[in-house]
Amino acid sequence: MSKEMLNALEALEVEKGISKEIVIEALEAALVSAYKRHYGQAQNVEVEFDAKKGNIHVYAVKEITEEVMDSQLEVSLKEALMLNGAYELGDTVRFEVTPKDFGRIAAQTAKQVILQRVREAERTIIYNEFSAYENDIMQGIVERQDHRYIYVNLGKIEAVLSRQDQIPNEVYQPHDRIKVYVSKVENTSKGPQVFVSRSHPDLLKRLFEQEIPEVYDGVVEIVSIAREAGDRAKVAVRSQDENVDPVGTCVGQRGQRVQSIVNELKGENMDIVEWNEDPTVYIANALNPAQVVDVTFDESGKACTVVVPDYQLSLAIGKRGQNARLAAKLTNFKIDIKSESDMEAIRSQQATEATVEDIAVEDIVEETPEEAIVAEEAVVLTEEVTESDVVNQEAE
Repeated sequence: MSKEMLNALEALEVEKGISKEIVIEALEAALVSAYKRHYGQAQNVEVEFDAKKGNIHVYAVKEITEEVMDSQLEVSLKEALMLNGAYELGDTVRFEVTPKDFGRIAAQTAKQVILQRVREAERTIIYNEFSAYENDIMQGIVERQDHRYIYVNLGKIEAVLSRQDQIPNEVYQPHDRIKVYVSKVENTSKGPQVFVSRSHPDLLKRLFEQEIPEVYDGVVEIVSIAREAGDRAKVAVRSQDENVDPVGTCVGQRGQRVQSIVNELKGENMDIVEWNEDPTVYIANALNPAQVVDVTFDESGKACTVVVPDYQLSLAIGKRGQNARLAAKLTNFKIDIKSESDMEAIRSQQATEATVEDIAVEDIVEETPEEAIVAEEAVVLTEEVTESDVVNQEAE
């Protein structure tokens, strides 16, 4: 048993990366519990595992006292000195109490401890490994699905793809190979749990880094992403090198680079626009393919009104407002889109209202100082007449 135990510990260290010392420490603690459970002794015991020979020894630990009150916990100084003349009061003495049949119990306990440590070590290894992939992209194989998740095999672990993280209308079949974004890794009581996504905006960013070397190297930077998974996305890019066209670099010759990303996302439309520090230009770029005539901002600077040609109003707004909605997410501005004719009507109405207000103000005539004096004298005269009338009525 001892040789088999040593071989098992060495194999664990080599194959699973589990330190032999950690397993031995856990094994000794488990054997102490096993000894107390099987032999009904509550005395202080220690288990020692010989890492060289694989032998297991159980020791009862007793304290040296002048008067022995509990023979299971204490030993007299006289008895201790018979074992070793260097003992003093307060020291502890170990007496070997290894049962003859303890090897069987030790083997069962060792098996349980090793299996437990293997599971814990594998969980820790998997958690550490996949924590490094958090916020990154991985390729997996669809295995199965239930009413909550689609389960994706990532090699050492089965990740979960929730409904909200799936691309709408995308059908997942067993054995399909898909690229997923690792959004979160948790270390739960049941082991590591990996959550992946196909709808996360950063999935696009990682796909661009994989397909476009300039993005991976940082020559072209992805500034912002707005995405409605499975339908359409807008990506704002800028170049760190004035000689590199960021949009052309991402699109590629005849659209080959971006097409591979579109194919991976099952035909999701992709608008790549150039970022600009001037918000007017940036918003105009974000509303591509519509042409922008004018952009005006409100006082807060967080909202704007965009004017487009009449015939391009529906194009600027997009189907179900999608183009305007994505442009607003991309630029972080609240965008109100108006056609040229609507904007002219609004401005004409505002001009009319302003004219009416001006006329109303002109109709208000201010009193001159002379007129004010005359009016005041008239009031005084009226008050005097009223008082005289009252006096005459009382006299009568």
